[in-house]
Amino acid sequence: MNGSIRVGNLFGIPFYVNPSWFLVLALVTFDFGGDLTNFSGLSGVLPWFLGFVTALLLFASVLAHELGHSFVAIQQGIEVKSITLFLFGGLASLEKESKSPLEAFLVAIAGPAVSLLLFALLYAVQANANLASSLASIVGLLASINLALALFNLIPGLPLDGGNILKALVWQVTDNPHKGVLFASRVGQFFGWGGIIYGVLPILLYGSFNGIWFALIGLFLLQNAGMSAQSAMVQDQLDGLTAEDAIIANSPIVFADLSLREFANEYIIGKNQWRKFVVTDEAGQLLGVVIVDDIKTVPTSNWPVTPVRALMKSVKTFKTVQSDHSLLEVVKIMEKEQLDQLPVVSDNGVVMGILDTASIRSILEERKKAIEGKG
Repeated sequence: MNGSIRVGNLFGIPFYVNPSWFLVLALVTFDFGGDLTNFSGLSGVLPWFLGFVTALLLFASVLAHELGHSFVAIQQGIEVKSITLFLFGGLASLEKESKSPLEAFLVAIAGPAVSLLLFALLYAVQANANLASSLASIVGLLASINLALALFNLIPGLPLDGGNILKALVWQVTDNPHKGVLFASRVGQFFGWGGIIYGVLPILLYGSFNGIWFALIGLFLLQNAGMSAQSAMVQDQLDGLTAEDAIIANSPIVFADLSLREFANEYIIGKNQWRKFVVTDEAGQLLGVVIVDDIKTVPTSNWPVTPVRALMKSVKTFKTVQSDHSLLEVVKIMEKEQLDQLPVVSDNGVVMGILDTASIRSILEERKKAIEGKG
């Protein structure tokens, strides 16, 4: 999450806390510390210290929940990019989706399973161990929190774990992961609106802010479910398309042996669309790139006898994609490596053209119009 502070690694996983985490830490510390002062007879700094410890243990429970997801994902060969604690709990950021509905289900259910296990252990300790009243209160609170954490996350709407479970079930039935995400996102939006209404109505009717947390959680669900739904629709529209489908007409490609005069006349003068061209040999194999502005470094009198390859910048690690590569995977590659263009090559390495973010958006718009036209 943006603005989060890295505090170290856990089992090789980068661990972050969002600034909002400190707000909840303070609230829990003072709330539970105040309860201990009022009802347990403790005085001085001890109740506040115990409140602080309880707050840390609360977040340790959230962290254990996220580690449950993470360990199952790692067993499936999925990299866990980070774990972040924030205002409403935690988030394990995974490198990619699971390969099957069953694997997605196992990742999703692992977090609530850990929370339910912690609830059972803590409840057993509270019921059977002869603890001091203050310690019994802490153990009881942590047991309740883990139960609440499990049950809340099992609500069947994204971005909650229950939403990911629902996504996996719909994926299994429809054999389409994007339909699973879209359905679970819509359910998440429904619960989000429900939380907002439940929290806002008491304010409007009675001036009571007792439900404000429901409204904030509802807003959180609504925003994140909306983003998931939008992403799923885009992915569904890209499904079945290949890199070749997004190649730009008249892509910026020139031959290395073309003279600068021919290059200027045929590709530059009167055409301001491209500032960089991919350079190939006569067989169409990728050699490098040429920057249009670099032509100014050569006197115009030398243009007829100077080939493009004289200004070409060789690129040893130039990223390309095969023409039959899934366009959805291409989009993920471009996002991961922060690229705005990619050369598309055939099986034998011949450059077929260039695709970019604009050409992909154009395809999405065409598909959207086609779907609306059918509707």
